[in-house]
Amino acid sequence: MDICKGDVLTMKKNHPCGSNKMRVLRSGMDFKLRCEGCGHEFMIARSKAEKNVKSIDTAERVPPE
Repeated sequence: MDICKGDVLTMKKNHPCGSNKMRVLRSGMDFKLRCEGCGHEFMIARSKAEKNVKSIDTAERVPPE
């Protein structure tokens, strides 16, 4: 799966705040995600995150440095 910094992921399950959109802050073996609803930041294993992604919005992708 091609997930980069700045992508917005729509997840299959909602965050406890009710939002299902997460922004990617860092990618690698783990993802650092920020909930678009409440702003909570958390780390999740890449394998677990890729199973739970419904769609990827790359419109606001940050260009590589």
